[in-house]
Amino acid sequence: MTPLLHLSDTHFGTAQPRVVRALERLVQAQKPGLAVLSGDITQRATRTQFAEARDFIGGLGVPQWVLIPGNHDIPLFDLRARLWTPYGRYREAFGHDLAPEADTADWRVLSNNTTRWYRHKHGEISRRQIVETGRQLQLAADANPAQIRIVVVHQPVAVQHVEDETDVLRGSGPALRQWAAAGADIVLAGHIHLPFAVPLHQRQPLARPLWAVQAGTAVSLRVRPGAPNSVNLLRASCRDGERQCRLERWDFIAAAGEFMLVREETLALAPTPVPAAHDTARCLVHAG
Repeated sequence: MTPLLHLSDTHFGTAQPRVVRALERLVQAQKPGLAVLSGDITQRATRTQFAEARDFIGGLGVPQWVLIPGNHDIPLFDLRARLWTPYGRYREAFGHDLAPEADTADWRVLSNNTTRWYRHKHGEISRRQIVETGRQLQLAADANPAQIRIVVVHQPVAVQHVEDETDVLRGSGPALRQWAAAGADIVLAGHIHLPFAVPLHQRQPLARPLWAVQAGTAVSLRVRPGAPNSVNLLRASCRDGERQCRLERWDFIAAAGEFMLVREETLALAPTPVPAAHDTARCLVHAG
């Protein structure tokens, strides 16, 4: 069972070399098979910063990546580029797809580009995006009920502090209701540089358990008070139809010069819908 690495808000252009090297060592030790970078890859969307990010990602050796742009990955001061080719530099570095997917034995990961060229930092999810993601989630749930199904966005769908409420993704209410009904388990995001996990189904009526998991800023000096650089590792577990995800938070501890495990919690997920023999067998194969 290989973990999924969730990092966000690397803000290359403000990355700290010491923290970058520590993250490289963590990845070498944990060997994730899949990584999700939930936006704000660069600080000011320059070609130099995108090149630095691309070299970093390529050097980690993670077999599969799901990357999406954040609001910082659209040029801010180059108004011509912002208006006519807002994702031009992003695509030069990472390809045309702004909402990539991944499908492994343990994980089905879908993503959405929630940035808009006409917004400075706030994000939104359109009705079309909500419906299409819901359709893909339902297909995934039907094909492999034991997989953990993840949706990636940049802006948070839940916050813990009043000052962050304006950063909540526009349209996330209808999205969460539809995605939960379609089989989503976890929504990964970043943007506010605070790591936490919240059970969305305890905050609003949803068809099934759905978790919001936030990552802090992975390597940037733009940390918030009390929230050092951090990343998440997610580990899938399924046994006898019971599906769980172990969430690990790894913080950069300056005194040690390393990322260290500081928090573990288990995210209880909806069980496989039908306790058929083939579902149980699939769970046993991927049990942790």
